[in-house]
Amino acid sequence: MEAVAAAKPVIKVAAICGSLRKGSYNRGLLRTALDISRESINGIRLEYIDISPLPMLNTDLEVDGKYPPVVEAFRQKILEVDSVLFASPEYNYSVTGPLKNAIDWASRAPNVWADKAAAIVSAGGSFGGGRAQYHLRQIGVYLDLHFINKPEFFLNAFQPPAKFDSEGNLIDPASKEKIKEVLLSLQAFTLRLKGKC
Repeated sequence: MEAVAAAKPVIKVAAICGSLRKGSYNRGLLRTALDISRESINGIRLEYIDISPLPMLNTDLEVDGKYPPVVEAFRQKILEVDSVLFASPEYNYSVTGPLKNAIDWASRAPNVWADKAAAIVSAGGSFGGGRAQYHLRQIGVYLDLHFINKPEFFLNAFQPPAKFDSEGNLIDPASKEKIKEVLLSLQAFTLRLKGKC
């Protein structure tokens, strides 16, 4: 009799960057996560979701219970994933305006963030975006998002040696390994929340 190994379920992860800047280091973290998920982690599929087309939240744009088409498309993508990977720079000790806007659109009734696993990575100055991460976790409480606790990933992007190339791509091997650890933890936590492990 042949033993048949059960295939590990594939989880779908939305990768969302709070920075709209093309050369953003935080976007570079997501590019690295996408590469790692394709090359060395079975059972996880990341999709980068661009939040730049979203209009500023304005309930006047909600007509007959419908949102603008770009918002509906964004909400549908969030609804279809199992978990979320945020790359969040820190602005004024908090998350960025574009990220908060995206969060707010997807939290409108019905809240499509609810009961999803999530993780955060960030790059920035001395604290590496840590205060934004803590604020995002606080926002997640109301949204019913469940963040992994460990490992945390804060990267001081300006401390030598260089962590990024001139195009915003992560080049630091130790940081790449830490991102892989975050992804593995997010995968395990997502499967646990879904009752699939």
